[in-house]
Amino acid sequence: MARSERQMKLHEHQAKDVFADAGIPTPASRLAGTADAAVAAADEIGYPVAIKAQVQVGGRGKAGGIELVESADEAREAAERIIGMDLKGLHVEDVLVEEAVDFVNELYIGVTMDRNEGRPVAMVSTRGGVNIEEVAAEDPGAIAREHVDPAFGLHPYQARRAVYDAGVDHEVAGDVASILTTLYDLWDDRDATETEINPLMVTADDEVIAADAVMNVDEDALFRHPDLAEMEDRSAADDLEAKANEYGFDYVRLSGNVGIIGNGAGLVMTTLDLVDYYGGSPANFLDIGGGAKAERVANALDMVFSDENVDSVVFNIFGGITRGDEVAKGINAALEQFDELPKPVVVRLAGTNAEAGMEILNTDLVEVQGTLEGAVQRAVARAEEVDQ
Repeated sequence: MARSERQMKLHEHQAKDVFADAGIPTPASRLAGTADAAVAAADEIGYPVAIKAQVQVGGRGKAGGIELVESADEAREAAERIIGMDLKGLHVEDVLVEEAVDFVNELYIGVTMDRNEGRPVAMVSTRGGVNIEEVAAEDPGAIAREHVDPAFGLHPYQARRAVYDAGVDHEVAGDVASILTTLYDLWDDRDATETEINPLMVTADDEVIAADAVMNVDEDALFRHPDLAEMEDRSAADDLEAKANEYGFDYVRLSGNVGIIGNGAGLVMTTLDLVDYYGGSPANFLDIGGGAKAERVANALDMVFSDENVDSVVFNIFGGITRGDEVAKGINAALEQFDELPKPVVVRLAGTNAEAGMEILNTDLVEVQGTLEGAVQRAVARAEEVDQ
């Protein structure tokens, strides 16, 4: 039941189509690429509606990518503002025009792989509509969890227990448990790495509606799901992969927010695994190969900084034939080329002359850690700070 780190992230409207086909209630919505189309969709759906940027980043609302409108004039103004905007480094080409849900409560439900347990886990919380990672860190008891034996799937009693343990009102508990079961079935049948609804809105009439939808799919399994493969948005990945080819790097873009740079495939894989182990999510695999001259380090940083999902960067460099002090000089020279570092950078050096290299590193530009574990934990923490 292992899932690879390579994931294809569906847009919200794509995930909602998949969820709706599986029987999960979703609001009426239309995709629009122009302001005229957005107004026409809003008129057809009926006001109020939400105008939602379709880009694969979190925090769209806080960044100005979601707006609730009450009229055609407001819909046009919002669509003209959002379409074409730069949202966390991504160009917005389309908006989802969606029926506004009059809700009285917001829930969270989701399914993912618990790597510590080696099993999938279904989760429910009454604290929906907010960053669930923050909830997990601040109040782990607010999230009810049920680990699943993949040989048998999510039993109905497990779904009900998770819902009741989370404190969901009994009037909607049955419907929420049913949707959670459907989410697990989608996760399993569609080779997903994550299926999530946040928020799952509860109306005054005790209806439950998926106001948002997340579905990430194991890229290595896409050959089994040609309908999902057709949904892949290659624009961002294509640009980064083109840069990787230009610079001569071994590079794989992942779906997390901790950028990883190392010299040697094994070293990079170890770093990637530790990021995951300490609760972070790797954004990439980037092996810069032998040597660490300033130009090569600068190119690596350009790669990672160009990924809008990256919130922090961890360097894991082993000095073999190349001495640690020379590596440090290369990192300093590369970082000094930037007027302002767009992301926090954490560095760990090991190997020949590593101690001398750590002393040389410019701590005004980077955070230095003496161990790999410490560097990874610090990078994960910095990514969480930026994400908040």
